Amino acid sequence: MEADRRPAQGLGNLTLADSIDDARWMGAALTLSERTRGATAPNPNVGCILVRDGRVVGRGWTQPGGRPHAEAMALTAAGADARGATAYVTLEPCAHESLRGPACADLLVAAGVARVVVALGDPDPRTNGQGIARLRDVGIVVASGVRAADAERAMAGFLTRRRHGRPFVTLKLAMSLDGAVSRADGQSQWITGPQARAHGHLERSRHESIVVGRGTAEIDRPRLDVRLAGIERRSPRRVVLSADCEDMPGFVMLPSIASLADLSGDHVLVEGGAATAAAFLRDDAVDRLLLYRAPILIGHGRTLPDIGLGDLSAAHGRWRLHDARALGSDRIEVYERAR
Repeated sequence: MEADRRPAQGLGNLTLADSIDDARWMGAALTLSERTRGATAPNPNVGCILVRDGRVVGRGWTQPGGRPHAEAMALTAAGADARGATAYVTLEPCAHESLRGPACADLLVAAGVARVVVALGDPDPRTNGQGIARLRDVGIVVASGVRAADAERAMAGFLTRRRHGRPFVTLKLAMSLDGAVSRADGQSQWITGPQARAHGHLERSRHESIVVGRGTAEIDRPRLDVRLAGIERRSPRRVVLSADCEDMPGFVMLPSIASLADLSGDHVLVEGGAATAAAFLRDDAVDRLLLYRAPILIGHGRTLPDIGLGDLSAAHGRWRLHDARALGSDRIEVYERAR
């Protein structure tokens, strides 16, 4: 079927087919940006795709440690083919030079790209609109706001640190159909099956820190590492939440939830136990909830302790379902805090 070439409402001279293509290519750039989520702080995890005549000529993503940037990687891959191409970038190209590399806006200008499509503006005051302005000043066509909500999600750690001065916090819970997070005697290995556990390891690889309570750390001695072939090196820093000043070998001590801002990195995964999970919920310190639900009944199991709700009405409207899917016989539901 021939693509619809009608002008798309609110998109100026772009056709509906053009806007669909922009969303599709931006989706590819967003997927690339996920490759180093949790490994680029203090820089954002950005993805970039260069497209010319309907063909990808270059692609890149922010490298571990924050450099090179996604645009620099994509332009290097494209070489001379970047001239006349459209660049799809998940964050506004930076406008400031540093000792670690030139400004990406300048690189795009020098490469001769014809058009740049941006998902989000960069809140960094050194760029914040200046990257887009620099591109437009030399005649490069710039479109912005394409798949902005998805880009917010992909770079939630960087944006939360910039806006609120703390890392983005994800709470992971595995539970039975009747809401138990363990048996009454504390046994919780394993509530979920192998596919759900593998997904949990993938999530670990996308966080700089993983937090458990002192009781879990002392009794269970969890490894809290990534055990997926090829990405074992992406194991997060192990952190124990404890007001006790006595250090625990192999763990970073977090004296209070309020001390989260002092942790380096932009992504924190909370894995338990139940008391620690409840403490983070009670302090309204959770931005994202990963709920792994197994098709089992435990009966008289342990559930979450008090999370500080004054009445039942306060429980409603706090969480918004973002995603749900099957993982083998289990099911994962991803919720975002509605703020």
